[in-house]
Amino acid sequence: MFSLQGAHEILVRPEIGPREGFGGPQPTIFLIRDDEPKNGRARLHIDVNPTDRDQDAELERLLAAGAKLVDIGQPAEASWHVLADPEGNEFCLLRRRLDPL
Repeated sequence: MFSLQGAHEILVRPEIGPREGFGGPQPTIFLIRDDEPKNGRARLHIDVNPTDRDQDAELERLLAAGAKLVDIGQPAEASWHVLADPEGNEFCLLRRRLDPL
């Protein structure tokens, strides 16, 4: 997975592990680079829910950062956008539905 030149605020620091908060230890996601080419569909699906802007503004920001729109057969009236990073990793951009932390 790539960083979209800082577009996503994902911090990978394996040495610190899960952190306490919001009722206990929180899940930790490790993103590990693999230099082997992708074969077939991704086994991990990531949904992005913007919290500080609406979906259109986030789509514009992600496209400017290097993401590309992808057609995987989603309906034209879908409430989400399917994108891929420059390495071909697919993710969905959902409508704003999460409150900021």
